[in-house]
Amino acid sequence: MNAQISRLWKWCGGVWMSAVLIAWAQAGAQQPSVAPVAQGRQITVRQAVDYALANYPAVRAALEQYNAAQAGVGLAQTKYLPQMDGVWQMDRGSRESVLGVLLPQSPNILTGTQGSVTPHANRPFWTSGAGILLSWEPFTFGYRHAQVLSAEATANRTQAQVALTRLGVASAVADASLAVLAQEQRVSASEADVSRRQVFNKSVHALVDAHLRPGADASRADAELAAARTHLILAQQASQLGRIALAQLLGLAGSNVEVVPGPFLSVPPVQAAEALPLIDHPAAVAQRDRVLEEKARIRVLNHAYFPHFTTEGLISARGSGETSTGAVRPGAAGLGWDVYNWEAGLTASMDLMSVFSLHARKKVELANRRREEAVYAQTVQNLTSQQQTALAQLEGARRVAENTPIELAAARQSESQAVARFHAGLGTIVDVAEAQSLLAQAETDDSLGRLSIWRALADLSAANGSINPFLNTVDAMPQGGH
Repeated sequence: MNAQISRLWKWCGGVWMSAVLIAWAQAGAQQPSVAPVAQGRQITVRQAVDYALANYPAVRAALEQYNAAQAGVGLAQTKYLPQMDGVWQMDRGSRESVLGVLLPQSPNILTGTQGSVTPHANRPFWTSGAGILLSWEPFTFGYRHAQVLSAEATANRTQAQVALTRLGVASAVADASLAVLAQEQRVSASEADVSRRQVFNKSVHALVDAHLRPGADASRADAELAAARTHLILAQQASQLGRIALAQLLGLAGSNVEVVPGPFLSVPPVQAAEALPLIDHPAAVAQRDRVLEEKARIRVLNHAYFPHFTTEGLISARGSGETSTGAVRPGAAGLGWDVYNWEAGLTASMDLMSVFSLHARKKVELANRRREEAVYAQTVQNLTSQQQTALAQLEGARRVAENTPIELAAARQSESQAVARFHAGLGTIVDVAEAQSLLAQAETDDSLGRLSIWRALADLSAANGSINPFLNTVDAMPQGGH
């Protein structure tokens, strides 16, 4: 009998050590890190998006939240494993027994003694004991399965949240990159305007010095030139602020990030633009998974009010320095194990009063489910509105881009004619100033009109749930951002 118990002890110890080693190996697993790109360089829009998706803190946080939820699924699955508890104890003290019972205490201070009631002698002696209890619930009426499904629902929701975060970051970076290009076009138009006004200003001063034009014309030309320079300074400031904002989105704050114009200064090909079904949009999927997560929690509560049947197996060993007659053995007697026991059985338990708390918790989760369903309906409404807005913006941007070349050609002709009439003495400086302002606005409208189409395409792709169609269109163009 003792030999069998000894082999069982060795087997239990081996199982325990194997479990510890497996847990240690899993905890030591590392995920590969992404090397950062060099700072202070020119990047394409796709490169900016890819870099942000790999390095932006919000994306990394969402990924780690998903990893934690996946680990939660594994944690829920461990409920199927049996539980093994071990204990070892040695102590020295008196063991005076008394008849009677005590109610349970927490903490357990008034411990009960074992043995017959003998004359009190107050003689201390050694006692020791060790044991292993193996317990397992063979069935839980679907409770464990419901817990696993709940953990999987949480993992699915966090995975959808990762996709939603990636979409938000990608669309924000693409929009910021195009905004930088738009500001640079404003700077170019302002520089051209300043250059024209400088040339005209010199000619006006020459005519005034020759007493061919009144001095008021020179003052007006100086004022127009100063105003154009002010507009240039403001455009340069806005361009710099746009690059700073883009660098912050990329996690490269403090570095100078330049966006490669690529095909964005040309008109993209006309393609059928449509609003895709929203069922697969990351925002809709994430909110739908929240509804499913609440339903999974309700399922757990539905399987909670059942009895627990536990099979248990116990092996234990005891040692005592006191004999059955009450005599105390000398020395270290009692530290060794003298008696071995084993037990096996089935236990049924149930918290009968938990029905009230479970009912209240279920009411809470039902309300949460209805709330998430309402939020899902609102999310679909918002996404539909975003799609329709993006389609309207795209249609308007294409119509504007078709009209701006006409505006630009007419403005250039008007400016050249106004300058010629002024030099011939047939026009006023006010006519020239208005023509030059109109030309500056036409140049800005023409360059931004083409960029507006690209921005509308990016917005439509984001509204449809993926920025990839926009990036694929960029790559398909000549020198498509590369």
